[in-house]
Amino acid sequence: MSGTQGLTPNPTGTVSPAEVARVKQKAATLSVVASIVLTLAKFGAAILSGSLALMTDALQGLIDIGSTMFTWFAVRAADKPADDEHHYGHGKFEALAALLETAILFGLSGAILWEAANRLWSGSEPHVAVTPLVIGVLLFSLMVDATRWRTLTMVAKETRSEALAAEALHFATDFVGTALVLLGLILTRMGVPMADSATALALAVFMIATAVKLGRRTVDTLIDAAPKGVAERLREAAQGVAGVVNVEWLRLRPAGGVVQGEIGIQVSRTLPLDRVSAIKDDLLRALAVVEPDSALTVTANPVQVDDETALERVLLIALKMKVPVHHVSVHTIGGRLAVSLDMEVDAQLPLGEAHEVATRLENAIRAEFGGETEVDTHIEPMETGQPSGHNAPWEVVEAIGKAIAQEAAEAGGPIRDVHSVRVRETRNGLVVNYHCRADGALDVAAVHRAVDKIERKVREARPDVCRLVSHAEPAVPPEKPRALP
Repeated sequence: MSGTQGLTPNPTGTVSPAEVARVKQKAATLSVVASIVLTLAKFGAAILSGSLALMTDALQGLIDIGSTMFTWFAVRAADKPADDEHHYGHGKFEALAALLETAILFGLSGAILWEAANRLWSGSEPHVAVTPLVIGVLLFSLMVDATRWRTLTMVAKETRSEALAAEALHFATDFVGTALVLLGLILTRMGVPMADSATALALAVFMIATAVKLGRRTVDTLIDAAPKGVAERLREAAQGVAGVVNVEWLRLRPAGGVVQGEIGIQVSRTLPLDRVSAIKDDLLRALAVVEPDSALTVTANPVQVDDETALERVLLIALKMKVPVHHVSVHTIGGRLAVSLDMEVDAQLPLGEAHEVATRLENAIRAEFGGETEVDTHIEPMETGQPSGHNAPWEVVEAIGKAIAQEAAEAGGPIRDVHSVRVRETRNGLVVNYHCRADGALDVAAVHRAVDKIERKVREARPDVCRLVSHAEPAVPPEKPRALP
């Protein structure tokens, strides 16, 4: 709503709820004042002229005062935040105000219709005095009604206030009604018989049509009918958010100018929780662009997607069971799926309990892929603490670095330029970390096989090494020699 008439955006370019409430309450207050002034003027003119149409218009003004007062209270109540008794806020107070406006229009139009029909049926109409003062009051009323109809329409559109929209429609009816009264008085002055009663009858019919239109919209709000077209736009925006597999359901309800509701989406079950949370945040931002005045909650349901691999499904099962696994291999042998993996458990856990964990994991994998699936688990001890260590002497680092470089050279493979060698002494043995280079065009599997071959040779030569961690980097291609000028 940034940049709209009457509302002042904050530095972020949006309009705060307090600013919206201020504008709505100001418009409602001015409407009350205008209703009082016009009603008093119309009553005076009706008494002077004796016009039924003008007296009807003045009586409608009395009801206008009551309805505008109720609208003022409803707008103030609707702006209150949610509390323990009203979990969705107080927005429906505006719908109640609009419903009262509808009832007033029906009641008033019915009374006018009855009196005008009786006069037309009997053929008798009292003398109507059309004076310049009466004409002036009506012209002033037309000007005020047109001004507040335009003002309330703009504020209602900006703030999405149902009560102010109903009030604006009411004053549009007043404008048309006053115009009809003025027309009737002019025709009466020209000598047209029964013009005043006929004008009052036309005014009553117009008010009934207006009440029907207002009542239909108000009832839709009270029974939580979804705003037309909003669900389609929100659903389309949700489908375009990365990570949303499908929109399962969308429930919307209007309340005090705000569209409230819930949206249920499907996401891949292999996603971590932080990624799901990010998808929900992205979704809310996308929906706010389509419908800025919306308050939606998002429910994300995990589902299996079509492009989910067998490896992802195995890792997901282990993740749900909180069992650390690595070296997971999945292949098909003779039409049957075979899964092998390394499973880590507490080093102090008895073998019997560890085997039960492995059995539960294997059964879960078979339940996912079928009972004929071959599953083998290798149980490994997991370091639950953080063993202390320290840097090895420089001569040890130099000796191991030379051993790695020598094995790389003798292997004749793609690994070269061994550097950044670090050796730490721990109670389990030496932990070696090093960097090396290989052709960047090689695939990861080929580089991994070459590194494994080197590490096996090094561990055979140095039994005190308990672990080697290599970091392979793409080799920088040599610069092409520049051509001589």
